[in-house]
This record gives sequence, C-alpha cells and structure tokens, in this order.
Amino acid sequence: MLALDHIAVLGESLEEAAAHLEAAVGIPLLPGGRHNRFGTHNRLLGMAPDLYIEAIAVDPAAEPPTDARWFGLDHFSGPARLDKWICRVEDMVSALQALPIAGEPIEVSRGGLSWTMAVPKDGFLPFDGLFPALIQWHGTQIPGRTLPKGGVRLQQLTVSHPEADALQALLAPHLSEPLIRFETAAPGLAAELETPLGEVQLT
Repeated sequence: MLALDHIAVLGESLEEAAAHLEAAVGIPLLPGGRHNRFGTHNRLLGMAPDLYIEAIAVDPAAEPPTDARWFGLDHFSGPARLDKWICRVEDMVSALQALPIAGEPIEVSRGGLSWTMAVPKDGFLPFDGLFPALIQWHGTQIPGRTLPKGGVRLQQLTVSHPEADALQALLAPHLSEPLIRFETAAPGLAAELETPLGEVQLT
C-alpha cells in the first residue's frame, strides 16, 4: 500500500523554492541538508498529520551526478511551485513489482536518515511528473513524524492531469488516502493548507 509521505516545492534555486513556500505558509523553514547522490539540497517544514513539505533544488556547489537527478530537476525551469508528491511504501521491491513505471530503486542517505527512492532512468516521473515518487524509509525516525508541525495541516491535495482518471485507476488498488483527490485538468498540484495565516492554497 502507498501512504502519502510528503509534498515537494521545486525551484531553480533553493532560495526561490523556500521563499515560495514560506510566503504561502508564513513560517520559516527548517534546515534540511544535501543529497550527494543526486546533487540537490533542501529545507523542510513539518505538517500535520505526520507529513512534511520540502523545498528542493539543484545544489550548485555539489558534484553533478553521473545519471539523471530525481524529480526531473535537471530540466526544471520557471517559477518555484508545488510540483511533486511522494508516497511511502513498506517494501520497495513489492511496490515496484506492482508499479514498475515508478522507476528503479536507488539508495540515498542524508545525515542520520537513509531511504530507498524509486527514480526513473531519465529522472522524469510518468504522467508529466504527476505520478507519485515512491520512498521506503529505513528506520522509524522519519521526518513526517519527527519534524515540529508549526501549525500547518494538510486538508487536501489535488492532483490534476488530463488523464487523471487513468492515473487514479492505476493507483487505486494501492492507494487509500482520503486527503488526495484527482481532477481532470492541466497537469499540476494544489495543496489546501491550514496555516497560521489561515486557509491557503499552495501551488
């Protein structure tokens, strides 16, 4: 089964991604770290219930990877925006047997955290990037449970795509998540959040 783990705001720089997220929620982000495997870095924000948001971008100080970066970050352009959703799995091998289009398992670590991520060879997730990235955490101390919530709660995540029905049907046997809805529209994500600023929409 898939369970929503976190959502990601991408930017051409980490500063742009973080500023976009902070402007929406009215809360400063916490330091994240560097992902040496993919040459990226991030900042984090805890979110109820047991979720989080990351701002992520290419790290200009990092050695470029020999293959494609995750989340299609090699080719990301334009304004910072909510661009990815990430689902947690208990067994990546079984998950990829059921959903092979998610990519190939890659081992990643940052600080005291380690996880396996499914990443397509070209870095691009299916359905114009709107297929969820799959993650398997190793250990119980995962960011969604350990980060302070800061008064932010996810009320709903809308996944929009011209082929939303096909995407929903593909995921339906594996995903039972009342916070997620699918909508037939141009590709995009929108998160309805409860924040100290009131109810806001993060896009």
